[in-house]
Amino acid sequence: MTSLFDSFQLGGLRLPNRIVMAPMTRARGTADGLPVPSTATYYAQRATAGLIVSEGLQPSLQGQSNPLTPGLHSAATVAAWRPVTAAVHANGGRIFAQLMHGGRVGHADVVGFHPVAPSAVALTAELYTPQGPRPAPVPRALAIGEIAGEVQAFVDAARRAVDAGFDGIELHGANGYLIQQFLSSGANLRTDAYGGTIAGRIRFAVEVAEATAAAIGGDRVGIRLSPGGSTWETVEEDVPQLYAALFGALAPLELAYAHVLATVDDDAMVSLRKAWRTGFIVNPGGQIGPKAGDRAAGDHWLGLGADLVSYGRAYLANPDLVERFRLGLPLQASDKDSWYAPGDTGYIDYPTYQH
Repeated sequence: MTSLFDSFQLGGLRLPNRIVMAPMTRARGTADGLPVPSTATYYAQRATAGLIVSEGLQPSLQGQSNPLTPGLHSAATVAAWRPVTAAVHANGGRIFAQLMHGGRVGHADVVGFHPVAPSAVALTAELYTPQGPRPAPVPRALAIGEIAGEVQAFVDAARRAVDAGFDGIELHGANGYLIQQFLSSGANLRTDAYGGTIAGRIRFAVEVAEATAAAIGGDRVGIRLSPGGSTWETVEEDVPQLYAALFGALAPLELAYAHVLATVDDDAMVSLRKAWRTGFIVNPGGQIGPKAGDRAAGDHWLGLGADLVSYGRAYLANPDLVERFRLGLPLQASDKDSWYAPGDTGYIDYPTYQH
């Protein structure tokens, strides 16, 4: 039986185990989108993971969602990420950069850009800004001639990621951000080639995947998805047909992996697994919520056919998560108040297990 501690060939990388550190926003970047020096320590501490996927990095300033998130949108950001990737590699790890464009989940008070989206459909939620919570604005609908520019932003960021030393990139197509907004029948009301039919709604995701794969190689590109997920008021109709079409369109690219949140039932997840030809990562926690994954969840999903299992919250307070799972050691609980707080407390000060 496959174990979490078995090795796995992921694209051009040989992973020593099947445990993935999932992307998690930590909001500890600088005001101009650079990672801080402690970021190198944070990721290097967790380098025993088979693969680390970074926090969401904005591919452009237009795509920034939250304050103080680092990006990959300039030469300065590339230079600032190089010590991080070098530290991970020095500790024997592998790291992909998650590219996250917020789309309508953005506010001009964050970095001065009015949010863009497939359609001018606003969230009813409040968004984080440097001035505190603010009502989400009505986004500006992208003109059809502008969409290629948003695709190019992902391509440019993918190239910067490789230049910065990342082993690859993950496209954030989950949790209600721009790629999933195009997939969504609620956020995407377009009647042109990028909306309406299932073929239209998947087109942006496919074009971004095609373009980034062409730029850096398909074996360096993954995509994260949350089928039917409802974060940030996402609504998706015809979920089985939508994702069958998306997987079918992505298949020729031979991407490194699909990283799928367990937002549908087990049978639907197994169907997605069978339809995907390369690496298949399951995040057992499903949609963002109170449930944290454990080793039993990982064993469950490996038994259902997943190649790798990703853990988010468990990695916050347990940099040695692989060793704790391997030896059956208890997990530390993280301090929720420090998840997005500035500084090193609750970031790099969680100890490894002391016997």
